[in-house]
Amino acid sequence: MRTMSPASFFRQSLLLASGLLLSFQLMAAQAGWRQIRIPGVAPDDAPTVVALYYPTQAPARATAMGPFTVQAAIQAAPEDKVKGLILLSHGLGGTELGHSSLAEALARDGYLVAALRHPGDNWQDGSLLKKGAAAYFGERPRQASRVIDALLQDPLWKDRIARDDRGYRIGALGHSAGGYTVLALAGGQADLSRITTHCTSERAADPIFCGVNRGDASPSGAANAPAVPPASLLPSLRDPRVRAVVSMAPAGVPFTASSLAQVRVPTRIYEAEQDRFLVPRFHAEWVASNMPAAELRRIPNAWHFAFMDTPSMPIQTPDGNIADDPPGFDRQVFLARLGREIQDFFDKALSGEARPQ
Repeated sequence: MRTMSPASFFRQSLLLASGLLLSFQLMAAQAGWRQIRIPGVAPDDAPTVVALYYPTQAPARATAMGPFTVQAAIQAAPEDKVKGLILLSHGLGGTELGHSSLAEALARDGYLVAALRHPGDNWQDGSLLKKGAAAYFGERPRQASRVIDALLQDPLWKDRIARDDRGYRIGALGHSAGGYTVLALAGGQADLSRITTHCTSERAADPIFCGVNRGDASPSGAANAPAVPPASLLPSLRDPRVRAVVSMAPAGVPFTASSLAQVRVPTRIYEAEQDRFLVPRFHAEWVASNMPAAELRRIPNAWHFAFMDTPSMPIQTPDGNIADDPPGFDRQVFLARLGREIQDFFDKALSGEARPQ
């Protein structure tokens, strides 16, 4: 039997390792993208538009969609299995495309991401806020849960989504009013009288949330303290299928401290250090301080819209242009890092490494 020399063994091992690396790179997923429409509850209700981001082997390409660009393979065939389902909720007056870079990162990591366009609360339609606070803060989480319902019944997706002995692996990610939405899915309960109390004493310190034009909507922001009905405590809108939550710069004032203390799913909260839209000490920090199991991460030198992709055109809000950042803040670098962090969080939380308390 011929004995292989150390040099030959090294060369063959190197070639084998290179081949394995190449095979891995060829198998690495890209982000696919397609759009679905979910019928409304009533026959006259507008459908819920949902952008789906998912792993695929098809090559991704840049596609401009309004002021945002999607880096994905449009209508590509999905992988046979996905790690889990992540529900993505935008802010008030926002769009399902505003967090595409985060959704694409999760899709490349193996997740199906369902970014809904909230009916009545998007860049085209602000009617939900005009119905008052109870409708606004109550309906948003219900809309998100209905998207989960639809995908778990969809023949294309229901058998692709990973599950274990606890059921489907489902997480939720949201920004601003979307941050409120996903915390409500985790079990946070809103008492709308808290808005009145807060804005009576803190209007000057939290001026955008407590804006004078209380019925106005602005792209991707928070509700500006709409009128509170007599029955101010909303029912719990917890969705027990949601097993992990990431809430970015959330609107936190409406939540009761007692309900936040009862949240047991793994939760990470991000705050923008210089957020003027939702001042952190009243919103993100207050929520985190009342959630013993939550992890709070502060993003230095960041404004409220740092968590969104940079649009190709100005989009004005009460806090200026969504595309603007403080001097020295690199949004592209931050979003790339954030995508990796959120992937890692959901990987651990949904696999059971981060068990509820």
